[in-house]
Amino acid sequence: MTHPENEPILEYGPGSPEREALQEELSRQSSEVVEIPCIINGEPVFTGDTTTQVMPHDHGHVLATVHLAGEAEVRAACEAAVAAQESWIAMGLEARSQIFLRAADLLAGDWRMRVNAATMLNQSKTAFQAEIDAACELIDFWRFNVHYASEFHDQLQPLVSPEGFVNTTEIRPLEGFVLAITPFNFTSIAGNLPTAPTLMGGTAVWKPSRNSYHSNYVLMQLLMEAGMPPGVVNFVPGNPRMIVDTCLENRDFAGVHFTGSTRVFQGLWGKIAEALPRLRSYPRIVGETGGKDFVVAHPDCDRRGLLIALLRGSFEYQGQKCSAASRAYIPESVWEGIKGEFVEEIQKITMGDPRDFTNFVTAVIDQKAFDKISGYIRAAEEDPLCDVVVGGGCDDSKGWFIEPTVIQTSDPKAPSMVEEIFGPVLTVYVYEDHDFEDVLQLCDESSPYALTGAIFANDEADIQTAYNALRFTAGNFYINDKPTGAAVAQQPFGGARASGTNDKAGGPLNMLRWIIPRSVKRTLEPPHDWGYPFMDE
Repeated sequence: MTHPENEPILEYGPGSPEREALQEELSRQSSEVVEIPCIINGEPVFTGDTTTQVMPHDHGHVLATVHLAGEAEVRAACEAAVAAQESWIAMGLEARSQIFLRAADLLAGDWRMRVNAATMLNQSKTAFQAEIDAACELIDFWRFNVHYASEFHDQLQPLVSPEGFVNTTEIRPLEGFVLAITPFNFTSIAGNLPTAPTLMGGTAVWKPSRNSYHSNYVLMQLLMEAGMPPGVVNFVPGNPRMIVDTCLENRDFAGVHFTGSTRVFQGLWGKIAEALPRLRSYPRIVGETGGKDFVVAHPDCDRRGLLIALLRGSFEYQGQKCSAASRAYIPESVWEGIKGEFVEEIQKITMGDPRDFTNFVTAVIDQKAFDKISGYIRAAEEDPLCDVVVGGGCDDSKGWFIEPTVIQTSDPKAPSMVEEIFGPVLTVYVYEDHDFEDVLQLCDESSPYALTGAIFANDEADIQTAYNALRFTAGNFYINDKPTGAAVAQQPFGGARASGTNDKAGGPLNMLRWIIPRSVKRTLEPPHDWGYPFMDE
């Protein structure tokens, strides 16, 4: 079976039809305030307990009023998911697949600008960042997930059926519902986490991030238009602790599909363990969590390539990517050669409203993020072992804006060098040229995370040295490239250690987590005698 192709990325260049269409949709969405309900069993539920969703780059501008779920609504969502599963399984994989392929086609067509504009306004992404995330990656998730699922039936069948017997494997879904806890920073991940398990025949309770209710609700509407039956995916914005606790009260809790912080995921794992005695089955726990992603440069490397990788890898989408470069190990000779040019290039970056297409970066997601990131910058300014070489400016008066910032440190264990910041901050540790192999060990041991990383080197022997030394330091490893931009079906994404369960979203391994196969043996001629030949005299 031929596989899908990755969705082509639109450029949004001046005068292009897609640019005109997107700007028109941005104007339309900017002029309205949407009322967002919970969606439970296919029906809108307006709870009256509301919060507002604002634009990060203009936090006085309200995009939506959001009705939050309470315990009663979450229980109803769980019950709806459980009740919907039997008929959803009965539809069969082919019919379920058609719904997701229809959703992909809708997103590639009439819904593309609507979802992209919602992502730009809600999460403060540029047109290009929204395009590769909200449109292309989610289209790819849905199409490739269908492809992977279609192959499982043949790939997982028993190799041997002796004469007189037929052995088969039924590809069953998890028994019960999956709680999908989704992040703000990628609309595509928010769309994939509840739908990957449901394609396989499961059902989902979807808790969207408090910072992406608006764009995620647009996706929920798209799924409903694509023909998603009531109860298969239930959309419940609300308090995360309450939602988790309420879902774990239900014996049919079958798993969690999570992207978020390491601390939260570890706490969630503990709660699931405590709930095991009252659950029907052992839940599947799939999570992608934090990162402290690195770039290591060898003295003999492509210096301009390194500079561009550091700039894009650190500052695209304000560093709010799990994969963003946030620590770099640069040899002294290379740093002396690129530092001035690197600073000059960063100073060319424009920052502001994503509706102005000349801006390369926009705002960070909320006040909490602003305070955390700016706190790391202020601490570095006061640390005698650190020097803020460019950026450092912070202004939250209109939007939550933080300049792209580079910190140079002589301390490889400085807080900004080893702790996750999740913002536009890159810390550079400059090492002596002859210490390359020692620095590889330092990189491996300095952080608890193991999500993404990159090596820049010209000689293949040096690349292999890093490849081997950093084997367990990153789940996605890049050679002479930035550590961001994993593509579905090209670089399935995920890390280990404190970065998650490494179940590789965008590949078949993730989809395998949402099934519990049943082995079936059919005997064509059942024996009619209970004895065995060894018993004969």
